[in-house]
Amino acid sequence: MIRGKTCRGVLGPGGSWEEDFVKTAVFIDGAYLSSILKMFGSPRIRYEKLLNWIVPQERLFRAYYYDCLPYQSATPTEEERDLMSGKQRFFNSLNAIPRFKVQLGRLVYRGTDDKGGPVFVQKGVDLRMGLDIANLTSRNVVQCIALVTGDSDFIPAVEMAQNQALITQLIHGPQNTYHSELWNLVDERMEITEEVIRKLMY
Repeated sequence: MIRGKTCRGVLGPGGSWEEDFVKTAVFIDGAYLSSILKMFGSPRIRYEKLLNWIVPQERLFRAYYYDCLPYQSATPTEEERDLMSGKQRFFNSLNAIPRFKVQLGRLVYRGTDDKGGPVFVQKGVDLRMGLDIANLTSRNVVQCIALVTGDSDFIPAVEMAQNQALITQLIHGPQNTYHSELWNLVDERMEITEEVIRKLMY
């Protein structure tokens, strides 16, 4: 086995992880992760377990979770209020996890589709995630960034991190849920499979 530095630390010649000061920041695209979980029946997972699967706790700098609160009309319906309340409880539970920070954008109503269903667009989510990656990269406070996403919009952020000598890791779902250019660009990859999800469930 080859000795080398990865997002999990330094891999020794015997295959064990040795002490090192590799710190990893994890950036989670909430909408992307939700879409992956939906493919497997929308199971409830423990996000502490997700983080520990990505990187050992002692090497975690901080995890950032990006999402939006549900849309509410000027006069919210009971359903809208219930959705809002549930989402707020979920975000509060994430913020209670050590070294876990929820970053919120806005959900904007954009009319209806050809079937009459409402169309909503996230605003500010990708921008905040990209800015946070750039900020940590430029300050040299981490040595690795792990992205839970499949969006090619983050290619410039990955390239910037690599130019600053950071290790980049992609946490992704099954094939066709991520952009191939992003997948090819990163240094390391981990796939969220059905087996992995079973280990993360309550």
